[in-house]
Amino acid sequence: MHSTLRRLDLNLLLAFDALYRHRSVTRAAYELSISASAFSHALGRLRDALNDELFIRQGNRMHPTQRADQLATAVGASLKLLGDQLAEWEPFDPATSQRTFVFAASDYTAFALLPGLIRQLQGSAPGLCLRVVYCDRKVSIEDLASGRIDFALGYSEDRDTLPAGIHSEDWLQDDYVLIASQHHPRIQGPPELSAYLAERHVVITPWGETLGVVDHVLQAMGLQRQVALQLPAVMVAPFIIADSEWLMTLPRPAAVALQAAAGIALYPPPFKIAPYRLKLYSHSKYARSDAHQWMSAQLKTLFAAQRSAANPG
Repeated sequence: MHSTLRRLDLNLLLAFDALYRHRSVTRAAYELSISASAFSHALGRLRDALNDELFIRQGNRMHPTQRADQLATAVGASLKLLGDQLAEWEPFDPATSQRTFVFAASDYTAFALLPGLIRQLQGSAPGLCLRVVYCDRKVSIEDLASGRIDFALGYSEDRDTLPAGIHSEDWLQDDYVLIASQHHPRIQGPPELSAYLAERHVVITPWGETLGVVDHVLQAMGLQRQVALQLPAVMVAPFIIADSEWLMTLPRPAAVALQAAAGIALYPPPFKIAPYRLKLYSHSKYARSDAHQWMSAQLKTLFAAQRSAANPG
């Protein structure tokens, strides 16, 4: 154990975490149910223990130093993990709980999940907090195993394999569609394959992949498209398409939701692409906790409703 940690009152880490999130002594003290004077005293003790100012006042806000920024992720993750483990010993009551559930997601998977989930939880669990963090890989194995995140949202492909302990739940499945500007000078209806390949394309590669899903399909056909732009996120892309002559192939739900706002036209792609399959990933290590089981049940209910709406027949 590090010598500083042996000397440190661990309650001070609660003060550090609250101030880092709120950037206000008043709001941080309110969260911890102590006076602003007591909080300032705790901050002074923490500064002495770590030999750093940690936070510098600029106007009405407390701005973290470089040292505070370096500590923040580890402190926040450690407190969450400890809090979740302690909470497992208490009965979970969604009506009164203020637990935070952490989801790792891309912008598209967050867009597909959050509106429905929030609508579902507002009445039954008004105190719950949802936190979405960027998913920097297809399945965040280490983060799921460590408890830093509760659920990961993503898509699966036939070539994907999951390690032991990772559980997946089917969510949604839908087709890909081609989008183009409503005023595209050459694409005013479903294009032939030759016309599709003659245009330039926008590709989404959220984890820095060299090829997108569509590129793998074309590669298997012995074909290649011209990539004009690679992006890590979906939601901005339709607006780029609307103001350019580029094309993009993406899941139908996102295209339909953004069609009116972005001024894009939707067409079937000129070749077969396997459906887009969204999945929910979790770790078996945490599946027995009351809170985890409750949220899993909420998600399954939501997914069933979304699947039913997407496939009414």
